[in-house]
Amino acid sequence: MLERFLEQTEFSSLEDFRQHFKIKVPTCFNFAYDVVDAWAEEAPRKTALCWTNDQGMYRTYTFADIKQYSDRTAAFFMQQGIEKGDRVMLMLKRRVEFWFCLIALHKIGAIAIPATHLLTPKDLIYRNNSAEIKMIVSADDPEMIDHVNASLHDSPSVRKLVAVGTYNARPWINFSEGLAKAPAFKRPEHVNDNEDISLLYFTSGSTGQPKMVAHNFLYPLGHIVTGKYWHNLDEKSLHLTVADTGWGKAVWGKLYGQWFAGARVFVYDHEKFHAADILNMIQKYHITSFCAPPTIYRFMIREDLSKYDLSSLKYCTTAGEALNPTVFDTLYKVTGLKIMEGFGQTETTLTIATFPWMEPKPGSMGVPNPAYDIDLLTPDGRSAEDGEHGEIIIHTDRNRPVGLFQSYFRNEELTKTVHCNGIYHTGDVAWRDQDGYLWFVGRTDDVIKSSGYRIGPFEVESALMTHPAVVECAITGVPDPIRGQIVKATIVLSKEYRDHPDKEALIKEIQQHVKKVAAPYKYPRVIEFVDELPKTISGKIKRHEIREKDVNAS
Repeated sequence: MLERFLEQTEFSSLEDFRQHFKIKVPTCFNFAYDVVDAWAEEAPRKTALCWTNDQGMYRTYTFADIKQYSDRTAAFFMQQGIEKGDRVMLMLKRRVEFWFCLIALHKIGAIAIPATHLLTPKDLIYRNNSAEIKMIVSADDPEMIDHVNASLHDSPSVRKLVAVGTYNARPWINFSEGLAKAPAFKRPEHVNDNEDISLLYFTSGSTGQPKMVAHNFLYPLGHIVTGKYWHNLDEKSLHLTVADTGWGKAVWGKLYGQWFAGARVFVYDHEKFHAADILNMIQKYHITSFCAPPTIYRFMIREDLSKYDLSSLKYCTTAGEALNPTVFDTLYKVTGLKIMEGFGQTETTLTIATFPWMEPKPGSMGVPNPAYDIDLLTPDGRSAEDGEHGEIIIHTDRNRPVGLFQSYFRNEELTKTVHCNGIYHTGDVAWRDQDGYLWFVGRTDDVIKSSGYRIGPFEVESALMTHPAVVECAITGVPDPIRGQIVKATIVLSKEYRDHPDKEALIKEIQQHVKKVAAPYKYPRVIEFVDELPKTISGKIKRHEIREKDVNAS
């Protein structure tokens, strides 16, 4: 399969990968037809998806099954009036129907909008109207159904509602019944051009309303690197990425790159996360490749790992935040596996990663993906030297990478603020060491300037997280008349420390800990303990709210 899309598929070294990796971009590429249906034709009995849930149900799906179900779903959707370019929201948690629906929308040329089940009626109204959503497909969770129903009065564009599960009260159409009554699928005459939009993600920033990130039909090609060269997958792999289908991480780790590589995708459909359950899944189903945020790994190593047979695991990856060396070392001692880190945004595919030919450095994102022309840009417009902070930018004047987003949907002005003059500005700051490894610092707006030092919240937060008292934390800058700013830590304590008899002594202990783990000038001079941190719906910490609260208090 990969030979169709790459000039060279196997590489002997990182340098070989950098020099010779090149994607062959087809005319009118469509992942549903050119990958899923192609596999169904070449190897119809090849397993594509292994699905299980927390009720003990288990089922496998071949590529022939995925083709059949997506064809029937496409026919059903077209029967409901869905056409090329129509926007359809998918709120399906980890239900297997997500894969049928997404592939079906690709086959129609419609635009899929994966969304979290956590949306309130207010959130739904904003999304429905901003994108002019025509149809919503939802799991039959009562709260989700109620929230959608409550949004309809103020969502005039929504014409059709489809429920996955047993729910069939009007105006909802039951998904299974719809498939049973659908006519035979007939492929539309012209489905898409490469530049047409196929995916739309609402991404919540730390300020303002969510942005609509639009990806075109070439976007899946960008995930070849994700699946084949970061997750290190082949046709024997069984890969589990921990992610809800409402987030971009799902298509990163549960679909595109994995099926390019011919790997089997493993899905664990559960309502509540328990680290022990994930470990049981790895043991029971012989997972070979695993990807999760560092937080998930932190919960996993708190379990008694000696109780689990993890010998099937061959590769582990992580992204989303810096990896704690303790987590890295603990998993390595138990499994002999080194966790390989990566970095990207909703607007991109994987842009920076630790690849198989590299020795990982815990906490480092790795090196640039050769599909992207990446540099670090200083505030005065220079390329940053080694050890110097700079914004991660992507040059697009010579070659626009296939994984980069098309635009912020219907917002040309906002698009130009980040992508102009042949440069895409990620808004993220990093530094490069002498070996070429990149280390995340923080968002450009979050970097703290104290006594002439530039301090990234990420590195201080990473140091804090190594203290047993800290469950979550956020680092912000507090105005100071002498130093300009000083570092403040807002901390959620672990249950063992919540009733600590001497909070002042605990503060000093935490400060001393940071001085030892990080540079002394980075330690938080102010520490506040809170019950919870302010967050967006996608879980991003709202540091601006903490800063505003401190300014108002002063």
